[in-house]
Amino acid sequence: MKKARFTEEQIIGILKEADAGKTVDEILRTHKIAANTFYVWKRRFKGMEVAEAKRLKDLEAENAKMKRLIANQALDILVLKDALGKK
Repeated sequence: MKKARFTEEQIIGILKEADAGKTVDEILRTHKIAANTFYVWKRRFKGMEVAEAKRLKDLEAENAKMKRLIANQALDILVLKDALGKK
């Protein structure tokens, strides 16, 4: 997985600059980010504090882990059913 260039703290700081009245063009030039990136961050982190963003990242990682675990269990169940001759 690609390492993020900005941390959650930095992203929230950049978004707070926009809330403080800096223009989007200024922010994009200063931090060397694309407009699309800025608006994706705005949609994702709007109104969040740093602790909330870290918690969101942790929950997303845990959710992905649980999905993999469930997929593996479903696969094991299918293999066992095939081995027993039930469908």
